[in-house]
Amino acid sequence: MQKSFEELDFAATQLGELVLRRRKVPMLDDEVVYEIILNGEFLMSSLFHAVEDALADLGIAAAGLGPLDVVVGGLGLGYTAAAALRRPEVRSLLVVDFLAPVIRWHQSGLVPLGAGLMSDPRTRFVSGDFFALAADPGTGFDRASPGRQFHAILLDIDHTPQHWLNPRHAGFYAEEGLQKLAGHLLPGGVFAMWSDEPPDKEFCSRLEAAFCDVAAHTVSFPNPIRGGESSGTVYVAISATP
Repeated sequence: MQKSFEELDFAATQLGELVLRRRKVPMLDDEVVYEIILNGEFLMSSLFHAVEDALADLGIAAAGLGPLDVVVGGLGLGYTAAAALRRPEVRSLLVVDFLAPVIRWHQSGLVPLGAGLMSDPRTRFVSGDFFALAADPGTGFDRASPGRQFHAILLDIDHTPQHWLNPRHAGFYAEEGLQKLAGHLLPGGVFAMWSDEPPDKEFCSRLEAAFCDVAAHTVSFPNPIRGGESSGTVYVAISATP
């Protein structure tokens, strides 16, 4: 019989104390929920993943017809990666995560989507710092193919463009950082990003300096814990074509 509350893993990381836990929610008929917590702050819950799904759907749809090569920055519980793999036009998926325990959870099947991600031949995990790799288009995200460009890059790491897991990420969200990120994309390629807050006009302006077409989509979803609806934002930016 499954316990009402279990701490499945704990790790001290460069970003702080990382916890994976599983619990039953009595008010939801004991629905089993997986949660990731970093330094006492929620990173992700399996109860809420509509915006993560939309990140993949909106970003890949904007990239057009396949076959598409896609990067996902931030693995978490795997929802963005899994949503990307549901799309048949995706030819390859490179998933970059800084936290080695998160990759291990998926490789060992400790989280529900891990087995599916691991068994899909299109998927490859990269243990690395997305933001450091993004700052170097000459090397890029794929160590096996330096300078490789992609049709879409989907980012779900920081909470918002202003609320980072690590202050070192700040430069990525400036115009120069976004322009370097655009260098990893093929002409007409797409950068899409998750945010936990309403659209940020200032960030949209910085995106417009690096990309030719920018949109901010509000994604709403029911919140059975608080009642009513909650929402997040998916930014979609398309790089210039020749």
